[in-house]
Amino acid sequence: MDTVKCLIIGSGPAGYTAAIYASRAAMNPVLIEGLQPGGQLTTTTEIENFPGYPNGIAGTDMMGEFRQQAIRLGTTCISGIVTKVDFSESPFKVTLDDGTLYVADTVIISTGASAKYLGLESEDKFKGMGVSACATCDGFFYRKKVVAVVGGGDTACEEATYLASLCRKVYLIVRKNFLRASQAMQDRVMSTDNIEVLFEHNTVEILGDGEGVTGVRLKKNDGEIYDLPLDGFFLAIGHHPNTEVFREYIEVDAEGYIKTIPGSPKTNVPGVFAAGDVQDPHYRQAIVAAGSGCMAALEADRFLKSK
Repeated sequence: MDTVKCLIIGSGPAGYTAAIYASRAAMNPVLIEGLQPGGQLTTTTEIENFPGYPNGIAGTDMMGEFRQQAIRLGTTCISGIVTKVDFSESPFKVTLDDGTLYVADTVIISTGASAKYLGLESEDKFKGMGVSACATCDGFFYRKKVVAVVGGGDTACEEATYLASLCRKVYLIVRKNFLRASQAMQDRVMSTDNIEVLFEHNTVEILGDGEGVTGVRLKKNDGEIYDLPLDGFFLAIGHHPNTEVFREYIEVDAEGYIKTIPGSPKTNVPGVFAAGDVQDPHYRQAIVAAGSGCMAALEADRFLKSK
């Protein structure tokens, strides 16, 4: 098959921005969209901090616009999941779940990060039956019901405030005695009447029956254990980078994030670049991801011109 000049693995602000820049550089990029086209932002209700949207915009709408721009400029978007790569030599080989093989002169990895779970057996048992890691995906099913959100960061606070607009009551379960979220998000949570923050609480078990979640068993830091009746249980405790398929060839840190040369999207394999949350354990913001996608495309173009 013909060799692709630039293959982008993963969508979201990093992938689509890389595609926009690669298209304008006449690299005719092919973008593999993955399991969640648009990335994590498609689970966000309203984005208020991305420049150019003074009135805010829904995450799905913004990613839709990114995608349309990339396609208009010449990107080919492919639905599929990467199951195997061979970065041992250039050109690089990438295989999809349907068996399709792509051969590429450069590769940009922008596969992002996925939600973490607590690891409870009962949590796994009730996934899709009251346990969810996406409030905007599943919140509609809990209108006027009682739910809990686990976590203390910006994501947890955003999930809680979104659910509060739908649900009768939202409990925010926080392991520590403080919130890690930005002050703006903390203020929003604390000023929402139907959100109750449960500080110094840990989830012991998800309770339920054949129809789904009925509650959660909590343990306070002082040792007290009690059951809290619920209709839904939402996870917002962080993410892990989607890098498993690349680790044979690409260096990652202890948490699995791709290592890049500081100030650069370059990986340890010349011609393979990383952009977005897959290599960013610190900022994890859409604008930062988009900027790194731009950097990756520019470096890919320079790499091709230097060969």
